[in-house]
Amino acid sequence: MADDQPALTDANLDEIRVLLLADRERTERLLASLAGTFTSIVAASQDTANDDEHDPEGSTIAFERSQTSTLLSASRSRLVDIDAALTRIADGRYGFCERCGRPIPLGRLEARPTALTCVSCAT
Repeated sequence: MADDQPALTDANLDEIRVLLLADRERTERLLASLAGTFTSIVAASQDTANDDEHDPEGSTIAFERSQTSTLLSASRSRLVDIDAALTRIADGRYGFCERCGRPIPLGRLEARPTALTCVSCAT
């Protein structure tokens, strides 16, 4: 798509808003599930020996706790990105590259609604 593409239409913005809101809902459900999983892992680790090196279950629980913690962090970050995109839509700043100021192609926004940069600046 050319750099001089027309601005996003209201219909385009409505479609992207729907995508973002659906993604936000999925992410919130995932966060709730991961938080429950993390709580269960922590509770399970309290029932095991504190010696991960010699306890065959200790290393597994530590790995699961670390993995779940990482997924929680990534999901929280995703939620922040989604909310920022929704704010940019509300403020009229959505769809413009934060580096060069040019419009971000609609195809990129449809594929990655939280995108902050155009394709040229992203590479």
